[in-house]
Amino acid sequence: MNRRLVVSLTVLIAIAAFGGGAYWYSSQKALEAAAVPAVESTLVRPHSPILGRIDAPVTIVEFLDPSCEACRAFYPLVKDVLATYPDDVRIVIRYTPFHEGSDEVVRILEAARKQDKFEPVLTALMAKQPEWAVHGQPDLKRAWVIAEEVGLDLMAARLESVKPEVDKVLKADIADVEANKVQQTPTFFVNGKPLVDFSREGFVALVKGEIDRVR
Repeated sequence: MNRRLVVSLTVLIAIAAFGGGAYWYSSQKALEAAAVPAVESTLVRPHSPILGRIDAPVTIVEFLDPSCEACRAFYPLVKDVLATYPDDVRIVIRYTPFHEGSDEVVRILEAARKQDKFEPVLTALMAKQPEWAVHGQPDLKRAWVIAEEVGLDLMAARLESVKPEVDKVLKADIADVEANKVQQTPTFFVNGKPLVDFSREGFVALVKGEIDRVR
């Protein structure tokens, strides 16, 4: 094999190796980007609970108070939108503990998240909200029991609920409530756009408009 042929083969091998390496690198970067829940902002934080596909192109941020009657009324609609557009939409929950006792219910939800029970516990607490969210006199023992009824390990959850990490989540979310001037619950943002027409029709229209825009 002459020298010129050897050099040519060496160059070709180097190019192939570089191309393969570049492809592997770009693929890894794409996977890493898909694994990131969201760019951190005052609307979405790395600790924020997410319902739906983590990499969905449309992000609905809900500032939610688990004791809020309007949040309970909107919750089935939020779940319906998620079921209707499972590949397009994700829900990001931001805690907004305006009512008395809501901060402890947030602690229940955070403990449930550690046990991969966030969604069933949230759904149960919303469905049975009238049983525990009595304004001025919340029955928080009942809230714990409701969470246990859908599979929460109560002993482990109580220990988890008082950890400093949960304090930090509450503190961060309350700060972002103030930063975004949230004064009522639920408050929605869809891909950063606030819901102005606060109605079922307005909510669906805003979500559908964003889905159409990104497709």
